[in-house]
Amino acid sequence: MVKRTRFKEYEDRYANYRFQLDEDGILLMQCHTNGGSLVWDWKSHDDMADAFADVAGDREIKVLIHTGTGENYNANWGALPNGEPPEKPEYRLMPGDRGLRKLDEKAWYNRNLINNVLDVGVPMISAVNGPCNIHSEVPLMGDIVLASEDAYFQDVSHFPRGQVPGDGQHVIWPFLVGHNRARYLLLTGKKLGAQEALSWGAVAEVLPKDQLLDRAWELARELVRKPPLVLRYTRDLFTQDLKRAFLNELGHGLGRETYAQREFFPFGGGMEPLDRPWDAQPWSD
Repeated sequence: MVKRTRFKEYEDRYANYRFQLDEDGILLMQCHTNGGSLVWDWKSHDDMADAFADVAGDREIKVLIHTGTGENYNANWGALPNGEPPEKPEYRLMPGDRGLRKLDEKAWYNRNLINNVLDVGVPMISAVNGPCNIHSEVPLMGDIVLASEDAYFQDVSHFPRGQVPGDGQHVIWPFLVGHNRARYLLLTGKKLGAQEALSWGAVAEVLPKDQLLDRAWELARELVRKPPLVLRYTRDLFTQDLKRAFLNELGHGLGRETYAQREFFPFGGGMEPLDRPWDAQPWSD
């Protein structure tokens, strides 16, 4: 359950999440690393869960625009833009109970991330400003999903790397595009381009990159004209079935994923590139 928050409390709280609140109550949330595209590591993963909890607890906002920064929405993984490793590499050899506790912690954050996004109590516009190849469920939980022409969706962090796609991908994709398409996408690591995502029903509009955020603001300004309770209760109405779907299957999926990671996690967590076979040598140390 989220707690009551106010914009000033979280405005500057997160290194990877930038917030802007306009006078009409439209909140812009941008993912970034040092002002460029978000580098996805465990800190940005955990902080995203907490950031969405703060947004969900802010009853003063009326519409949320969620987007990325730079070329990608979320397609840089585990290294800084200059090629250096993260400041505190997390994917290391973790035998025994240490690895088990770390996996449990990550599963806990993942549950909170999804629940906190769904607890955002106002209409959410997701503007996917470029490639998204991990945790695509986050923008896809928006009520209106826009994509730039160069955007694509892909799940490279799970089955292609020897992991079970059980941390939300197994829920969001069947919910949006049907079981057959979802299973194909997750098993093959398919890059689902923006136009194909539109035809599959995963996104609502595809726009030139330089027009994407303007369109998100245009839609937000239309939405914010409605009474606040109408906005909040409509969001509640639209997320109800999705909440049920995640309640039914998220814990099951995380359990399968983390158990199977006993075979993957102590060895291959730092694999580069992401599509390297799970049992390829050398192991990360």
